[in-house]
Amino acid sequence: MSTFLFDQIIFGPVKSRRLGVSLGINLLPTDSKVCSFDCIYCECGWTPRKREKKAVLPPRALVKQKMEEKIRDMIRNNEFPDVITFAGNGEPTLHPEFEGIIDDTIELRNQFTPKARIAVLSNATMLHKPGVVRALLKVEDNIQKLDSAFEETIRRIDCPASNFSLHKVVENLKSFKGKVIIQTLFLKGNFKNEIIDNTTEIEIFEWLKLITEIKPSQVMIYTIERDTPASGLEKVNLNELETIAERVRAVGFEVQVSG
Repeated sequence: MSTFLFDQIIFGPVKSRRLGVSLGINLLPTDSKVCSFDCIYCECGWTPRKREKKAVLPPRALVKQKMEEKIRDMIRNNEFPDVITFAGNGEPTLHPEFEGIIDDTIELRNQFTPKARIAVLSNATMLHKPGVVRALLKVEDNIQKLDSAFEETIRRIDCPASNFSLHKVVENLKSFKGKVIIQTLFLKGNFKNEIIDNTTEIEIFEWLKLITEIKPSQVMIYTIERDTPASGLEKVNLNELETIAERVRAVGFEVQVSG
């Protein structure tokens, strides 16, 4: 299926299903994806296995410059973002200057649009880095991916690097002591002749157990919206998502549903 890359460091503002009017920040290259996952549903396509040349990430100073220019432009047009969102062409916390960039973003937000939240959409693979954790604790919406309670399912859906450990990820998520939002994408289908379905009873039961252990401030559940690199995948209907959401609420957590 057709997928796309963000061709700028700053993109939007866009209307986000989960976050509102979002000004996007892409800390990865504008011509290729850089990620520690290779999710079969990623709107940015597949993660390159080999590169002819090293991926070049935008330097901290340039990110700050482009962000300030865009925010000033929005204000001139009487536009104000609800949230400044780090997403883009892969995993934002891979950027070596991530902590400093978050500090710059907080400075600009406080100066120009103090009501805006700062959000990071992450796959939770860099939480072993102290600087990444420090930065995430400074933002309002620390949104971390957890697509299953089974490592085998995560390997089928998210295709992480070989050194991925779900146990370590969960322990790192628990260390936030509630200052974290868990984001899960539910889907069904078939990929490489294997059934893909993280909505089964055993999947939901074990996932809810991990949610109870992690104790997030909120849970976000959603499904496929755009084209995916893998064919044969199906979105989960809104009624089924709402049923899952009710189970999340029943164990005591706020949940946001995007169908």
